[in-house]
Amino acid sequence: MSNLTAVSLFSGCGGFCEGVELAGFDLQCGVELDRFAAETYRHNFPRTRLFEGDVSEFLVGSGEEHRAKYGLTSVDLVFGGPPCQGYSQIGTRNVEDERNLLYKQYARIVDTLKPRMFLMENVPNLLLMQKGHFRDLIIKHFASLGYGNTTFLKVSSADFGVPQTRERVFFFGTRDDLEFSLDLRGFAENVFSQLQVKRPYTVWEAISDLPSDVVASGEVLPYPSCKEPSRFQRMMRLDYSAGPYTKVLKRRRGIGGGSLALHNHHTKEIQERRAHLISFLKPGAKADSLPKEIWNGKRPEKWRRLDPTAPSYTILAQMHRDLSEWVHPHLNRWITVREAARLQSFHDGFVFVGSEWQQLKQIGNAVPPLLGYAVARMAQQVLAAIEGDLRSGLPPVQAVLPGIAVAAE
Repeated sequence: MSNLTAVSLFSGCGGFCEGVELAGFDLQCGVELDRFAAETYRHNFPRTRLFEGDVSEFLVGSGEEHRAKYGLTSVDLVFGGPPCQGYSQIGTRNVEDERNLLYKQYARIVDTLKPRMFLMENVPNLLLMQKGHFRDLIIKHFASLGYGNTTFLKVSSADFGVPQTRERVFFFGTRDDLEFSLDLRGFAENVFSQLQVKRPYTVWEAISDLPSDVVASGEVLPYPSCKEPSRFQRMMRLDYSAGPYTKVLKRRRGIGGGSLALHNHHTKEIQERRAHLISFLKPGAKADSLPKEIWNGKRPEKWRRLDPTAPSYTILAQMHRDLSEWVHPHLNRWITVREAARLQSFHDGFVFVGSEWQQLKQIGNAVPPLLGYAVARMAQQVLAAIEGDLRSGLPPVQAVLPGIAVAAE
């Protein structure tokens, strides 16, 4: 199969893009409004063209100017996740939230580019709001655009090598004229079953090789040595090749090809009172485990220490305001930007720039790269099956899945 092309919408700092590119797609361009996220994106994807602006201004009118500028003559995949705050359980969950309609901008670009396939990521709560109103609306909308073969799946990041129990829903569909002859949802489930790791990675498997000491924001540390890294750490570290990542691939990102260093290993300052409070938290415990003289009984989720023996709970963008839900599993401090990045499966070559506040926000908003990789491999196999179907009958799934596992032990 020839090189596959892809366009990224709502690109953020580039987590989804990292996974899609790793799966073998050529990124034609990204689209991102937030100037701070765009700064990190450009730092890690210097060769990918980026439209920095509102998605509603991309491909306006006939779109010919942007088609020519970004080389969009033929696109295999459009992917991205419209902002999900309007659907999120921690958000307002207001059906009138204007962010709930950003999928229409996503759909407009799909309608303009007519890719062979699209992938759209969002929070699982979207499936439940108004008894499935938005779920059904999205499927009907894409069907009206010539993507009647549209479905969705809910997945957990932990199943695909991300040390985090982050659940997301992906809508995906193929263009009607491609005549995909099998059940798309069943085909995708089959692919995902072959991509899943044997067991989830734990917090300690993810971050135990990182230094206890931290530096000030903007400073770097000498790259730490590690004699016996875990399987996950070998994927993340710059001195190993493992899983889908080679040392060369990792070093082509923001860290560049120069001498090795540990970037982003800094965190918010902690007041003495808070440090004293979290010192009473046992691994995996919440505020409701604290002595009454320490905790006032309010908001048990506010204070929470990561369990080193389990995957992390969901990394959220709100940690840029308050890290008290993400206490280091053993140390009396918050996790660092790099530790949060590891828990999202960003390897150490992916460097976050800008203020610490913005870096944490970008990480929390991102699609974990290894989840993006798994979903992109699914899309790749759907497109391969379409080509096989058009030529001489559909090849068996196993025939198009050599070496696909992201992190099998």
